[in-house]
Amino acid sequence: MSDVKINLEESEKVEFKKSLSEIGQILETVSAFANTNGGKIYIGVSDDGNISGIQLGKGTLESLANTIRQNTDPIVYPGIEIKEINSFRIIIVDIPEYPLKPVWIKEKVFIRVSKTNQRVSAEKIREMIKKSSPYHWDKELFSDITISELDKKLVFSFIATSNEERNSGIDRKTNISSFMNKIGLFHGDKLTHAAILLFGKNPQKYFPRTIIKCGKFLGAEAIDFEDIKEIDGTLINQVSETLKFLSRHINISVNITNKPEREEKWEIPREALREAVINAICHRNYEDTGNIQVRIFNDRLEIWNPGSLPSGLTLDSLKRDHRSLPHNELIAHCFYMIKYIEQWGTGTNRMIKACKMAGLKEPTFEILDNNFIVRFYFSGRVVSKEISLNQLNETQKKIIRFIIKRNEVKASEISEYLGFTVQVVRRNLRTLSSILEWSGKSKTDPKGKYSINKRINIKEILK
Repeated sequence: MSDVKINLEESEKVEFKKSLSEIGQILETVSAFANTNGGKIYIGVSDDGNISGIQLGKGTLESLANTIRQNTDPIVYPGIEIKEINSFRIIIVDIPEYPLKPVWIKEKVFIRVSKTNQRVSAEKIREMIKKSSPYHWDKELFSDITISELDKKLVFSFIATSNEERNSGIDRKTNISSFMNKIGLFHGDKLTHAAILLFGKNPQKYFPRTIIKCGKFLGAEAIDFEDIKEIDGTLINQVSETLKFLSRHINISVNITNKPEREEKWEIPREALREAVINAICHRNYEDTGNIQVRIFNDRLEIWNPGSLPSGLTLDSLKRDHRSLPHNELIAHCFYMIKYIEQWGTGTNRMIKACKMAGLKEPTFEILDNNFIVRFYFSGRVVSKEISLNQLNETQKKIIRFIIKRNEVKASEISEYLGFTVQVVRRNLRTLSSILEWSGKSKTDPKGKYSINKRINIKEILK
């Protein structure tokens, strides 16, 4: 027996199994975790925490995923990964709390109590069904919208991502309506609200409020806009598009390493911002007439989310271990399937940790006028209206001097003057956004001109 121990103990969310031969007990634990608060099964670890490891064949993981899917009702799609500890390989099976309870295993239902699985009585099953059926907006059904309103390419892309990120083992040739039924997005011949928001060809046709409004403001107050964008499309698409907007107004440095991919360091950690955006999408109150808003100021960045905290959670509890209680269970479960969230209630803690590791002030949380607000703080930014040329690179200094000389200029004129492409010029102009004013009808108006913000006093500008 190995004397190598895992740095964990069995608990409400952790279970050890020595080998795959204990598949019956593994399946019971899948049901128990899915019906309680989720959890992870470590296969290749004995009850006392000693790591024995397991032998992996070519189809071991696929066979395990298939066994779980074939024996659970509703079907559970676990996350499965291999981890190596001191030359021993173990399997970690990640089971989220399932939104549709109870989850049966071979005509039995289990729940997790402390570090044991307990079979549920018929009375308890009826209670679980009742509790699992409270009103959730994202589970509401359309009466007259068919599956033709869904983008099949998005569904199959979702399946491929789930297979890659969670080893879900979903057949890529599966029937779409059957798959949607299994994950709760489709009932009989009716689509849920969540199905349209996640995979609809035009979600805003049915839910026009489900856009994300992004704004970059001059100064520290929400008065004068410098840049504005409304992001529509599916919820999954909104995550990447919102991060693109943020990248336009976040300082990003690139570290050159020996790795083939470049390493980007965001002024506020990208993972923290991504977590905040995803949390807003999963937890917002979609019945509220407001929108998710992203507000960028000179000194801070805020994400406003319509709705308050779920019952049982407080602002203080967000800074310590807490349960995951999404307002929109189907949306959250689908985001889990593609590894956008973990469903462990750790999202806010990861935001705090990422900011602290970057040397930033930790983000704050606030409830204001039935909006949940996450507030991030920049560090080392110049927020004074007095700016020195020493803070600019040579190209930016030339741009500033040229604008001062001409009073106001178009981007194409700067491009011709410098001999750079318009794309390079615009990238530098974005960096100078706190110094300049824009007179165009829209952000891409070719007739628009740049001038020096009259409130700015640039020292040594003519030296």
